[in-house]
Parts: sequence; structure tokens; C-alpha cells
Amino acid sequence: MSSIGALDVLDWRRRVHALYARVRAESESDPAAAHERWAAGRDELIRTHPASPVPPERRAGFAGLRHVPYDPSLRFVLPVDTDVERQRLEVPTATDGVVPFELAGRLHLPFGDLDVWWLDSYGGGIFVPLKDTSAGRATYGGGRYLLDTVKGADLGGSVHDGLVVDLNFAYNPSCAYDPAWTCPLAPPGNTLGVEVAAGELIPPGHG
Repeated sequence: MSSIGALDVLDWRRRVHALYARVRAESESDPAAAHERWAAGRDELIRTHPASPVPPERRAGFAGLRHVPYDPSLRFVLPVDTDVERQRLEVPTATDGVVPFELAGRLHLPFGDLDVWWLDSYGGGIFVPLKDTSAGRATYGGGRYLLDTVKGADLGGSVHDGLVVDLNFAYNPSCAYDPAWTCPLAPPGNTLGVEVAAGELIPPGHG
């Protein structure tokens, strides 16, 4: 992790932003094809990019990402319920110090709720982690990320018309690949009591 240069991270961020821009443009008409593009793009970045969270010595043998096949029933466009009590999270990380989040609202899915967090520091952004009952078995034990807009993971929508919440795009945080990373993980308000059979699975060799 310490060998990753600032310009490598810049290029990674640009590529992620560009990938999600293509996904947003395509998902209106063909969300399954957009998901296929996203999965291939994520896999390429994780396997080959200098800023990949997979340690350099493991990349040559990295078997690639694994995904559940796309399920259109897990794509929603949901309003953000902003009638929530104020909450604040302060998450210590190894690379970014203490990262503060403020509760911005809540998404009501058919099978449970997910809190929507606002990154309360420079740049800001929406953050929606996700942990379901597959965690530690089929998916990473600490949960996954669904939206993290400051880093490009943005599926579209608006506060007026609703956010695009597609659980097929749930992806592993960096700490799923290397314990040297510390990541904000899903708090209780982002933990679902059902299995979400969608998105990225535990990477091979990183259980």
C-alpha cells in the first residue's frame, strides 16, 4: 500500500469515474450490459493497475473477480428519506486519518433499509455501504460498498427523482484484498437481515 504513488491514485480515480460515467449512460436502456461493462472494467483495474489494492506480488496470480449473475429485480430508483435523527460516524483509517460521516437519510428497500451517509470533509459525497447475511460466507465479512460518490461509485439519479440503487453493483472494499488497508465498514443501519445474492463475491484466495 505504501508503494502506491499519488499519480497512480489519481489515474485510478479518473478511470473509476470514467467507468461509472459509461455505466450510467448505458444502464438506462440496458442495465445488464452496463453491469457487464462495470464488472470487466473493475476486474481489469484490480488485476493490473498500479494502485490496485491487491499487493503487487500477488497480481500475477490473481484469478480475477467473481460476480453473481445480474438480477434486474435488484435494481431500484429510490427517494432518500431525510426524516432521520442526526448521527455522526468517525472512522479511523490507516491512510486518511479519522474519516467523518453524517447521516443524510435512509433508503427503504423492499427487504430492509440502508442508511445514506454524507462524507463530512473536503469534497463531500454520498456513501452507502452494505452488509447482508452472506457476509463472511459468500461475500467479504466486513460488507461491501454500493455507492461512494467521492471516489466515483455513483449509479445516478437525483435527490428529486430518486437515487439509482442497484445491488448488483455491490463491490468489495480495498481491505478485502489486503489487511494493510483499513476501510469504513457497514454500521448497523447498513446491515440487512437477508441475503443479497448480487454483486462481487469474496475474491479467490482472499476469504
